[in-house]
Amino acid sequence: MEIGFAEALLVVGALVAVTAGLAGWLRGTVLSISVLSVAAGVALSAADVLTVRPEAAIVLFVVELALILTLFSDGLFVERELLEAHWGPPARALVIAMPLTLCLLALAGKLLFPQLSWEEAFLLGAVLSPTDPVVTSSVVTSPRVPRVVRHTLNLESGLNDGLALPFVLFFLVIATHTSGAAGEAAKLGGEAVVGAAIGVALAWVGGRALTFLPGGGLAPRYEGVYALGLGLVAFGLAEVTFGNGLIAAFVAGIALAVIRHDVPDAFSEFNESVSATFQVITFVVFGALIETIGFSGNELALVVFIAFALLVARPAAVWAALLGVDLARPLKVFIAWFGPKGVASMLFALLVLTSGVENRTLVFEIASFTVLASIVAHGFTDTLGAAWIDRRLEDGAAQRPSPVASQAPPG
Repeated sequence: MEIGFAEALLVVGALVAVTAGLAGWLRGTVLSISVLSVAAGVALSAADVLTVRPEAAIVLFVVELALILTLFSDGLFVERELLEAHWGPPARALVIAMPLTLCLLALAGKLLFPQLSWEEAFLLGAVLSPTDPVVTSSVVTSPRVPRVVRHTLNLESGLNDGLALPFVLFFLVIATHTSGAAGEAAKLGGEAVVGAAIGVALAWVGGRALTFLPGGGLAPRYEGVYALGLGLVAFGLAEVTFGNGLIAAFVAGIALAVIRHDVPDAFSEFNESVSATFQVITFVVFGALIETIGFSGNELALVVFIAFALLVARPAAVWAALLGVDLARPLKVFIAWFGPKGVASMLFALLVLTSGVENRTLVFEIASFTVLASIVAHGFTDTLGAAWIDRRLEDGAAQRPSPVASQAPPG
């Protein structure tokens, strides 16, 4: 059923208000805002209240805007974690574990779904390579979880959305252009570099301008709006020149926070709120598309792929990345398991669905159901996992002799 503008705002407004109102209650349970929003999209589509066509221009517009806001907000947030001293584990998770996860998922995708080309299989791996600890909020906020673990998961998820983006765009380009792919890939690389340069330059200018603004600086109510404006300008300037707008927005967020350590908290808080609003809308669209499209492939192959993605690919990649790192075994196991798929993978999957890739629907379907399975599996285990690691560390501390007790008595 087609709905008009007023009806659309009625549905969106109700969903945003309800999800925000339930956010406190949802924390620490298997449910989450993302699960609730996707379920709402499925239900509305099944009831024929909401019809979403993947080829509709508005779908691509909503997805791209949500991705811009998410990347820019992530960039502003990452700076807090960059100041931490524990750089080894997150750096290894980003440089080693993420590409290794991508490759393992690509190999599994090609093996289980032979109709995918190698380019499409690696595109699938790139879509599912980012992590999203927002799905497991009790993990990254629980004081029972060691700081080094929370820092690793936070920084990994904050950076890997933006770091996975070039891989997604690269494989999207070569999967779409069967001829001249090398030239398109080179062009994409140039656009990424230019986009990053634009993001840094604009953040530098915008950050320095804060000192010289008339009237004594920003009015409090417009602090977050100013930052959002810079993020949107970075995207737009890159797109109308020769840059990649998504990369420009992500880099602008990081550079703005790094250049101006004293930027108001409203910069990140406001943009996180705006990003969360558009994420709810995107989740609803995502759910409606899942219900509309369904799954047309081999269901057994899908189940095997999901199990491999959650139980083998991520844990094996992280375990390999953390070899030689001085972390207790329970901490490594914990980091290896908690790599849920979430916001970025949903947005990347929708980006693929609105592209010209031949098997775009199959890639979207596989990625969609993997994300849904991850949300449920990691949502069920986040609170239990926090209690488990706290208990294991306490047991380990109790078993180690104290320095005083281990000394031989004098005599």
